[in-house]
Amino acid sequence: MKQSFTVHDLPAEERPRERLVHFGSEALSAQELLALILGRGVRGESVMMASQKLLSRFGSLRGVVEASLEDLQAVKGLGLAKASQLKACLEMVRRIGQNLSTGSEQKKKSATSSQAVYNLVKSKIRNYAKEHFMVLSFDTRNKLIGIDTVSVGTLTTSLVHPRETFQAAIARHASHIIIAHNHPSEDPQPSGEDREITRRLGEAGKLLGINLVDHIIIAQGRYMSFKEQGLL
Repeated sequence: MKQSFTVHDLPAEERPRERLVHFGSEALSAQELLALILGRGVRGESVMMASQKLLSRFGSLRGVVEASLEDLQAVKGLGLAKASQLKACLEMVRRIGQNLSTGSEQKKKSATSSQAVYNLVKSKIRNYAKEHFMVLSFDTRNKLIGIDTVSVGTLTTSLVHPRETFQAAIARHASHIIIAHNHPSEDPQPSGEDREITRRLGEAGKLLGINLVDHIIIAQGRYMSFKEQGLL
């Protein structure tokens, strides 16, 4: 007489491994995910039962992840080998998640810094013989959502109009913007026209609810930031 239920007693299409192959890992339940990590059950208990026991003992998948090695071993039939295997797999997931989160936060933190903006656009405009004016749009989380070239040619207040400048930002549902343009000369210092353009766009941004965070001028491997210079 058969002593216990195993995964092989399930129809092939309901087995965790087959379901992962056909439907992807996101379709699997927490019980099925744990079953695949454990690989096989223990004496008198299928891997599906062992997985369910873990979830019942610790309340959720998060509870299993946060459980200590000693707590996992305390589950009847799990043993040091399977508890170690489970803990190692879950620790790998935790570390990957932590690294992704850290990297994301660092990106968000530096996304609107003048150095970050310079690195983003320098290769696009540093060798242009004409001035190119660009708008970088950001969402509420400081994530860059688009870079648009608004005008090409010597910048004037008539050429760089708030209407065209904010058109792309509005279309992208931007929270705030940074503008950038190049000086074909080697001098990144702003002209009187640059200052007037920045002032007008800053005022327009306040009216539209899309703040102008900075204006970066790039010239032959150097840049100047209105924000850093206290001009904005």
